[in-house]
Amino acid sequence: MITGSRGGASPEAEPRLPRPPGVLRRFWSRHPVLADIMIAGFCLLLSVAPVIALPDRAPEDSRLDPETWDRVWPVLATVVVLGCFALLARRRNPVAVFAITVVVAAAYLFSPVSLGGPLVGIATYAVAVYRGNRACLVAVGAGLSVLLVVAGGLGLSGVIAADIAWNVLISEALMMVIGGLIGANVGGRKRYVEALIEHSRRLVVERDQQAQLAASAERERIARELHDIVAHSLTVMVALAEGVAASKDAAHARPGAEAISATGREALRDMRATLGILRDTDAAPLAPLARDTTEETVASARAAGFETHLTVVGEPDVPSATRLAVSRIVQEGVTNVLRHAQAVTRIAVEIRYTDEGVTVSVIDDGRGVLSAPAGGGFGLRGVRERVELVGGTVTAGPGETRGWAVHAWLPRKEQE
Repeated sequence: MITGSRGGASPEAEPRLPRPPGVLRRFWSRHPVLADIMIAGFCLLLSVAPVIALPDRAPEDSRLDPETWDRVWPVLATVVVLGCFALLARRRNPVAVFAITVVVAAAYLFSPVSLGGPLVGIATYAVAVYRGNRACLVAVGAGLSVLLVVAGGLGLSGVIAADIAWNVLISEALMMVIGGLIGANVGGRKRYVEALIEHSRRLVVERDQQAQLAASAERERIARELHDIVAHSLTVMVALAEGVAASKDAAHARPGAEAISATGREALRDMRATLGILRDTDAAPLAPLARDTTEETVASARAAGFETHLTVVGEPDVPSATRLAVSRIVQEGVTNVLRHAQAVTRIAVEIRYTDEGVTVSVIDDGRGVLSAPAGGGFGLRGVRERVELVGGTVTAGPGETRGWAVHAWLPRKEQE
């Protein structure tokens, strides 16, 4: 059971124990020390009063002579009193308290009349509640064995009467059984509730961790989208601007300026849509950019003055995530050529749709090895993440003869 504080707090924010039923149980749960003092006082009253009255109750046929009894009686009374005070530590050291109560039960054997008390029953209850059922069974077995050995030895040696031995053994065994059964029931419920509370706490922690992981993944996704938009658009705009600046003919420069303007507006539109995810909690993942921009990428490269060829083989009837990955592979490959390649005149983009999957290639004819940024940058890492998301593979490296080549393969069906 999970309860939360009022005032709009989450019901799972603070797991708490269920409210104990009944006035007495609520009082004991709030004041455990006072409850232990009351129990010890109650046992002291029930156990010491019969011992104090023993001198007047001792039968004439007692096996202990008066002088021996005068020495035994104070010791018996002292042991019973110490056993009652030991109950104050039953929550912290239940096994030790149980051992002391067994000593008290063994002391009852020296009484000329049958005596007993609730000490051993309460101690057995404490062992079952605070140490578990197995510890209770072991304690009861050990306690009864000790009492049986002591009672049998004293009875066979003639120190105590057989009826005293049997009465003490039976009464103390009954107290152990009753205390153990009640303690097993209460302790089982206590441990079950604690397990539920601990499980609830773990669920709260896992919920917070999952929220943090989801937020981190969302930040990485948005950063990847912004990189795809900004890096590609700015690269194309810079290339176009350089072409416009190098042209002395206004008529020839005008198409380049218009292409810069169109690329900038498109980038702003995509950025607004991407950043809108941060404000719109109902936006579907990848909704702003879930479109194929391959044609636009190739057109922007041509506008920048590069001879760019796009070859598409087969029908692009693949899932949207795969099409988006194909679009991003082409965009990143072309952008890297525009930014880093040297002496490039031609860019070849080929997309092949087969029954097994999609093959994407972006190859340029530049001179030497493409000068990629250290660590691969966000672009290549983002491409790998997209490709791995749909179960594909991607490689990037020098071409067979010259230039740089990006090859990727994506399965036709998305991974389950």
